[in-house]
Amino acid sequence: MSKARPFTIAVDDKTLEGILDRVRAYDWDALPDAGHWHSGTSIAYLRDFTRYWLSEYDWRRSEAALNALPQFKATVDGLDIHFIHVRGSAPAPRPLIISHGWPGSVAEFLDIIEPLAHPERFGGEAADGFDVIAPSLPGYGFSGRPAKPIGPRVVAGLFHRLMTEVLGYERYLAQGGDWGSAVSAWLGYDHAPACAAVHLNMALTRAEGAKAETPEEKAFEQRMKFSLMLEGAYFQLQATKPQTLAFAMMDSPVGVAAWILEKFAAWSDLPRDGDGAPDLSAHYTRDRLLTNIMIYLVTRSFATSTWMYRGMAEQSPRGLPAPVTVPVGIAAFPDPCFPPPPRSLAQKSYNITRWTDMPRGGHFAAMEQPALLVDDIRAFARENF
Repeated sequence: MSKARPFTIAVDDKTLEGILDRVRAYDWDALPDAGHWHSGTSIAYLRDFTRYWLSEYDWRRSEAALNALPQFKATVDGLDIHFIHVRGSAPAPRPLIISHGWPGSVAEFLDIIEPLAHPERFGGEAADGFDVIAPSLPGYGFSGRPAKPIGPRVVAGLFHRLMTEVLGYERYLAQGGDWGSAVSAWLGYDHAPACAAVHLNMALTRAEGAKAETPEEKAFEQRMKFSLMLEGAYFQLQATKPQTLAFAMMDSPVGVAAWILEKFAAWSDLPRDGDGAPDLSAHYTRDRLLTNIMIYLVTRSFATSTWMYRGMAEQSPRGLPAPVTVPVGIAAFPDPCFPPPPRSLAQKSYNITRWTDMPRGGHFAAMEQPALLVDDIRAFARENF
């Protein structure tokens, strides 16, 4: 176990130019069109996106924005964990670890870290400030690569040791969506009472035996089966054959962009035209989307980011052995692909003390509706920590 050591993102020019060279060389003329967003990422959208990438996007500006937040690395169980650590304004800030998922990164949290740490700068009360810790998942971004695929339970163990042994916190809250929600659930299950409360903006990790029983719960199950049939091919591939996917993606920045943008388009709560095409600009700037994509590219981490799916497939048990008993808050955003379960079903797996039906927002809540998410985390913490 090592102490936290300061870290600065500094991607070399050769790496950046190599990425842009491959984007420039992409053979658009050889690419047939299977359908406008109906069969995957729109060619017209992605071609315009790459024009912006080559002519206007500035990684150095994004790099500076990330480096404006205090960043560190620490070695936990032999693996380097990268994390942002912003100390809050409150006299005794509550420690809050926020975990991202796939295909996200710590860049998801650029709009919520400062409001969580320093609410008085955004119209709130300093007493609500948190010490915010935002790690990169192992195998993602600037964290180290695990030796083999690992699942969310193992990651939770690493993050617990980061919080308690490296940073010295005796008690903390955990928050997350996507894989971050699974990691946070395991923190609450395996590492209570140090992990004293959990806040989730996705609640699909279940306890063993938590079955759908009511008509509403069974209707939700059917909706999820249909959604996974339409949108779950990525999951099956990344959980079963991530190595094969890696051979294609690791050499194609345009391919990585298409793979990731498809998820932002399908999973976000976006306005859509009569043909179903999403308006990504409603919630995301191209710079923010590109920064998230570039983190995968500059760190060469696309391949190992998919390992979490394989790790979960090999994890036993896959679900929680029993319900999480620490207080749990659920921010139920209307994710179009992974909608929140009925509260009655979720409470079979979690000790839910706060449930908020959000009026808008999807899978990437910290980017889509940062103010709603921040307000709900604050309110939950006031009541439960």
